[in-house]
Amino acid sequence: MTAPLSITTHDLTKVYARGNEEIIPVNKISLNINRGDFASIIGPSGSGKTTLINLLGCLDNPTSGALHLGGHSICGNGNRLSERKLTKIRRGLFGYIFQNFYLIPTLTVMENVLLPLAFYKKRGTENEAVRLLKLLGMNHRNDHFPDQISGGEMQRVAIARAMVNKPEILLADEPTGNLDTQRSLEIITILQELNRKEGLTIIMVTHNQGLAKRAKRMLEMKDGRISEVA
Repeated sequence: MTAPLSITTHDLTKVYARGNEEIIPVNKISLNINRGDFASIIGPSGSGKTTLINLLGCLDNPTSGALHLGGHSICGNGNRLSERKLTKIRRGLFGYIFQNFYLIPTLTVMENVLLPLAFYKKRGTENEAVRLLKLLGMNHRNDHFPDQISGGEMQRVAIARAMVNKPEILLADEPTGNLDTQRSLEIITILQELNRKEGLTIIMVTHNQGLAKRAKRMLEMKDGRISEVA
């Protein structure tokens, strides 16, 4: 599959069963994210934000509806790609950032950033990792371990790790959730710069409306539905 020009959904739906109760965190969402977009998704806890971003990033399977990446059908009309093909898409097209940094404590900053290349069986050198750490202002910390750097610095390392395989789309789920106001602003500024200078498509989930407004587009989720905020 070639790199996606857009993410498109039609009536995308996810249904969970909880006892006799039916939970619908994502309810018939039709959405288009163009290449080069920076879209934020806001909404109250339990509104379906994380479920939606997991569906868009092929980390979860929808119950019904269609998902297309760059015009290529991922699922729809009762059909979906095999798990092998989905794994290839996750590895090749997406980078993921989470609220918890998930750095390996026994690995250095550089080793953490290089780790995905081992899983993706890429034979790259350290050049891209060096470039990213310099771009993110972390090149002076290459040999440090996670417990020797701040929370904001750990999230910068997590961003570099997410980008080392040169993804087309960066998915960020509450990337500033564990950071104070100043560090949160630093991370959002970094994401804006990556979007502007690297042409990276970014979809960010956040509960912070002030940070959400820094994106090019702001989408609001409520009760499994989504709408664009003018």
